[in-house]
Amino acid sequence: MTAHSIPAHAQLTLPAPAKLNLMLHILGRRADGYHELQTLFQFLEHGDELGFSTRQDGVIQLHTEISGVPHDSNLIVRAARQLQNASGCSLGADIWLEKRLPMGGGIGGGSSDAATTLLGLNHLWQLGWDEERLATLGLGLGADVPVFVRGRAAFAEGVGERLQAVELAEPWYLVAIPQVSISTAEVFADPELTRNTPAITVRSLPEGGGHNDCQPVVEKRYPEVRNALNLLNKFVLAKMTGTGACVFGSFPNQGDADKVSRQLPATLPSFVARGCNRSPVHLQLEKLVSEGNA
Repeated sequence: MTAHSIPAHAQLTLPAPAKLNLMLHILGRRADGYHELQTLFQFLEHGDELGFSTRQDGVIQLHTEISGVPHDSNLIVRAARQLQNASGCSLGADIWLEKRLPMGGGIGGGSSDAATTLLGLNHLWQLGWDEERLATLGLGLGADVPVFVRGRAAFAEGVGERLQAVELAEPWYLVAIPQVSISTAEVFADPELTRNTPAITVRSLPEGGGHNDCQPVVEKRYPEVRNALNLLNKFVLAKMTGTGACVFGSFPNQGDADKVSRQLPATLPSFVARGCNRSPVHLQLEKLVSEGNA
């Protein structure tokens, strides 16, 4: 894909930020087979980017091909069509994607793209839906989508749908990307997964989050992740986000994070980004609204 896959004539260009799970505690398995979780989300000033233009013919067209993902199964297309159907909107959209986040990395690429699509088209089609309504629609696309729709760092419970906004420190993160794609379903099905971590309250959150119950299972199954954690742990306390594969450490400033990033081998790609409690997509939409732009 070219470096600039969003054309200049796109009406609206918005970020789809990455997120980190600063902790992921699994409290138990529910009767419906899902797991009862507690997790802490924070956004990053780094992510994919999406371009949108309105179409009058009702067609939803994603112009960027993603290897291995058929057009109609892409979360972006599914999000756009669900919003179109639920709102009864007759307009369509041309959509372009600048893909920077790895797939299966645990930093929310697909979910963030879906949420930015809902937020962007709600703005472009002038539907006037509130966050609550968009988040409810987003939950049908994936458990993480409402987090991105609401756009606030959050303590999440249930399957991740019950959210409490939190104010966290906003350090710089070094995120390393082991070259492996991890199946979330496989991790949650592993018999060795810890499923009895005691519940905590948002007020008793340990500084810097907590632990990730999925990490030991993933380290055992995927040596690439284990090696990345061992490497990063030489410089900083390293943790895995979500069900992996990405691992991260936090730093007080960009310089310190960059310095460690330069010492990682070429076989372990990484990026440095600031943590943020308000999602960049919300900040941009608020700016557009305040300026009165489309």
